[in-house]
Amino acid sequence: MAHVSLITLGVEDLDRALRFYAGLGWEPSAASVEDTIVFVRGGALVLALFPRADLAAEAGLDPAAPSGATMALAMNVASQDEVEATVEAAVRAGGWIARPGRRADWGGYSAYVTDPDGHLWEIAHNPAFPLRADGSITLPDEA
Repeated sequence: MAHVSLITLGVEDLDRALRFYAGLGWEPSAASVEDTIVFVRGGALVLALFPRADLAAEAGLDPAAPSGATMALAMNVASQDEVEATVEAAVRAGGWIARPGRRADWGGYSAYVTDPDGHLWEIAHNPAFPLRADGSITLPDEA
């Protein structure tokens, strides 16, 4: 079975991106290559932070082409209070609030923030998706 093992984000400034994710408690890896790529782990997920222009060149794309809000990454947390605390940590680390926390139609609570490069993150507490000890979610059909 194939599964996502790593998500690469194109960033304008590696140091700034690392400060943001470190401010959220993500741990940088010794596998990182100075001034080239930074790997950070947040629970079960690993992000690669890679200069946007280098990522575009590697993929054969125009680095000046706009990408828009075509996806959001999500971080599930254990409570509404933890949503708010994570949003506050994101802002302190250099992110922006895209949408403040509020009750969601699906029964939970969520907010949206962006990292300094504009990558959209949903910070959510979903009582229907309980968290495992490693921080990953349990889908209802897996309970």
